[in-house]
Amino acid sequence: MVATWGATASLSDPAVVVALRDAGARRVQLNISDATVAGGLRISELDPPIEAVVSVWTSRPDAAVAVLAARAERVAAWEVTTRAPLDPALPADGTRVDALANLAFLRRPADLPRTEWLRIWLEDHTRVAIETQATFGYHQNIVERALTPDTPTVDAIVEELFPMAAIGDVHAFYGSGGDPLELESRISRMLASVARFGADRDLDVVPTSRFDVKLT
Repeated sequence: MVATWGATASLSDPAVVVALRDAGARRVQLNISDATVAGGLRISELDPPIEAVVSVWTSRPDAAVAVLAARAERVAAWEVTTRAPLDPALPADGTRVDALANLAFLRRPADLPRTEWLRIWLEDHTRVAIETQATFGYHQNIVERALTPDTPTVDAIVEELFPMAAIGDVHAFYGSGGDPLELESRISRMLASVARFGADRDLDVVPTSRFDVKLT
């Protein structure tokens, strides 16, 4: 997964996908923070904020990173292992997925061992996240190693797909059906859960539009 700065306009160029294919990519996913999702929640620890993220399925990660680095002012890349508790069938023809795709960059608290952090997040929190939000897609990317020099410390990258209405409607975001008591209950449960593994602080949240391209 490659975060980019200063490359948003060029990522929509089909030549980028072609170059990634030639570099060994089997699949490419573009998450771009564009005008369509401008009203979405953004939290930025990094300065400047992340503009886009390119996910590449490949056995040649360094080659893929080089393709993107040649087109961006800055890149930061991580090799990840992915789990998909909610994995909807989505178009992979380069068209925009009809969703608000939120990307959250998580950092493990120093006083919480990695094994316990992963257990709380992957085992305990996953169910809470799905039950308290209107997500129809949920992907958990565990960072295994950095692929670029001076890469910001990130321990996991989460992608959650929400209906587009979630951009401006908190009930659509949490799936509370307009019921204020249900909304309060879901928010309280969610906040208590993320606090257990430090995902209530020291994180980046990037609202994006998502585009998928399957190459093989």
